[in-house]
Amino acid sequence: MCVGRNYPEHARELGNEPPAEPMIFLKPPSSLIADGDRIVYPRISGRVDYEGELGAVISRRARQVRREEAFGYIFGYTCVNDITARDLQKKDGQWTRGKGFDTFCAVGPWVVPASEVRLDELRVQTYVDGVKKQDAPIAEMMFPVDAIVAFVTEFMTLEPGDLIATGTPPGVGAMQPGSVVRVEIPGLGAIENLVVKG
Repeated sequence: MCVGRNYPEHARELGNEPPAEPMIFLKPPSSLIADGDRIVYPRISGRVDYEGELGAVISRRARQVRREEAFGYIFGYTCVNDITARDLQKKDGQWTRGKGFDTFCAVGPWVVPASEVRLDELRVQTYVDGVKKQDAPIAEMMFPVDAIVAFVTEFMTLEPGDLIATGTPPGVGAMQPGSVVRVEIPGLGAIENLVVKG
């Protein structure tokens, strides 16, 4: 489960207005990879972007959860790279293909229990070949984790182990085969993945 355009400056950098409510889309389980796995650059895309994000992992079945109770459904937090074939996302007019390729959701390196995390202190940082491209506090999200859980569970039941990618800050950009992409959230860890040709 993913949230689009959750940082105002990211929405604007792609020419969009910030949404009035969370924009929700899905990535398939086949898109998941771990720290150290390879991101496969599809032959049918000419523009593949990194998107560093905070991931929230659900602890128990969640349906029609009130916002004030939402944190009670979070097991913990992790790092996510919501990889996107930007040209195909724009071409299709919806996001399933552009976001859903195999290897397009890097997650890890582990899940830090929610009880050990102070969300207001977290920052999302993304590096490409050692150069910092993204660096923003979680506090800049328009829709925080509890609001996302409440919104999603109005229409969909979340199950234990489900992952919510909470949106990317400004600074997204293209990756190339041979690039090494690192998404780091100090206090949660970092994931690093090499991009290879499809």
